[in-house]
Amino acid sequence: MSEADVDPEERLKRQRDDLRLLNQVMRHDIRNDLQLVGAYAELLDDHVDEEGKEYLDVIKRNTKSAVSLTTTVRDLAEVMLREDAEPSRVSLARTLSQQVEEVRSGYPEAVFTVEGSFPEAEVVGDEMLSSVFRNLLRNAVQHNDETPPKVTVSATVDEAEGVAEVRVADNGPGIPEDQRDEIFGKGEKGLDSPGAGIGLYLVRSLVEIYDGDVWVEDNEPKGAVFVVRLQLAE
Repeated sequence: MSEADVDPEERLKRQRDDLRLLNQVMRHDIRNDLQLVGAYAELLDDHVDEEGKEYLDVIKRNTKSAVSLTTTVRDLAEVMLREDAEPSRVSLARTLSQQVEEVRSGYPEAVFTVEGSFPEAEVVGDEMLSSVFRNLLRNAVQHNDETPPKVTVSATVDEAEGVAEVRVADNGPGIPEDQRDEIFGKGEKGLDSPGAGIGLYLVRSLVEIYDGDVWVEDNEPKGAVFVVRLQLAE
């Protein structure tokens, strides 16, 4: 039987099974290998000279980035494998605080600042909302050219509008206005757009599922601010 003769429902089932398999390989085999590379790189600290340490730091940094990427791919696959999952309600303060602490511990070279306190509000979302914040926080560090990278996180609620806004500001190079759609894979080329990353594509995909919005503004004196607007849960 040719591929053209396969029932569309059967073809979709095969594609979903293939995606599950790829997700499993990414989550286990590739991730485990990368973590092993990272562990052995740490063991080399006392065995290299100054020049070697510079190269070793590159290995460590890129291994950490690749491990983070496996998490993002896992989350994206889970979104794609969902079958009509309906968002519910999630605590904004708890979810955001947890991700700030996790990313802060993963990037000790960066300075994370929380402005004020996070509002005790529930927003439309689900367990994947944590992935939105995690990817924005990582993005603010990984694409930052300053030493140290500085990230400021704040959140506000507008009861009249029925929305909450989370702002993740960095002191990096900023994003030119004509690239601000493309970085989320929103351009005609999708993920082939210049600068589009899978993490930001996942952010946009999830926020749209929650009937929210995400965009980029300029930070002062330099850098970018990623703004996520979420609906307050009724």
